[in-house]
Amino acid sequence: MPSVLIVEDHALFRSGLKQLIGIEPGLTVAGEAGDGLAGIRLAQSLRPDLILLDISMPELSGVEAIPRIREVAPEARILIVSMHATAGHVRAALKAGADGYLLKTADEDEFLVAIRALLKGRKYISTELTGSMIISYVDGNAEAASKADSLTPKEKMVLKLIAEGNSNKDIAAKLNLSVKTIDTHRTSFMKKLDLHNVREVTRFAMQNGLVGDGID
Repeated sequence: MPSVLIVEDHALFRSGLKQLIGIEPGLTVAGEAGDGLAGIRLAQSLRPDLILLDISMPELSGVEAIPRIREVAPEARILIVSMHATAGHVRAALKAGADGYLLKTADEDEFLVAIRALLKGRKYISTELTGSMIISYVDGNAEAASKADSLTPKEKMVLKLIAEGNSNKDIAAKLNLSVKTIDTHRTSFMKKLDLHNVREVTRFAMQNGLVGDGID
């Protein structure tokens, strides 16, 4: 019987997913986790067939968790379940290794269709993610993706933390680096991306799935 691991920080939504899976014959919920790190641990110990994974969570985001889940449970299928409906979030999730992307606004029937599709080895993208959003993903949004890929891992981390509202001093403390080093990374990525202020940095981060848009 296929097993499902639910990784979602909102207990009420997690409970709803568990009830929905319970009405589908032949499926069982193997476990639940409320953050990305706990999800990785359970993926390793439970080795589920399918993982329903939120993006915005404490400790570790869904996108950050995907590669680590792939290391410990390579056979598991991963379905992102999120409120984030931008092409950047879809692209970031699929690039990280997700097998599907479903919006939390989907109805019960679509949830089950998506689950069945992934368990049969297919991909699935929410029906609400249509038009220019999907075209943007298919095209790879080449210019933006290319710019994001030009950044070093440290530059991406500094960009992400700035977009989340941290000052250079805050970031230096978080990354155990000097304020001068943080300023160097900041100057470098802003030049590469042709960004001029924090608002533009935040917009770029949201469009490319590096941070959330304030909606869980």
